[in-house]
Amino acid sequence: MKARVYVMLKNGVLDPQGEAVKHALGSLGFEGVEGVRQGKVIELDLAEGSTEATVTEMCEKLLANTVIESYRVEIL
Repeated sequence: MKARVYVMLKNGVLDPQGEAVKHALGSLGFEGVEGVRQGKVIELDLAEGSTEATVTEMCEKLLANTVIESYRVEIL
């Protein structure tokens, strides 16, 4: 089984990396970018019999800091 986990900062949490990307895009002449949120993607190759519940538990315990980050699991 393969799974992809998308992790993003929650709304209201400052995102300095996103602000840096926004500024860089403006410096390169890309107008109209009003906001950028930086995130991460984690791809997992899991053993047969693994479940989405197992991936969710991994996110809750390690892959995402659920105080400031949200996540979405996609089973491939």
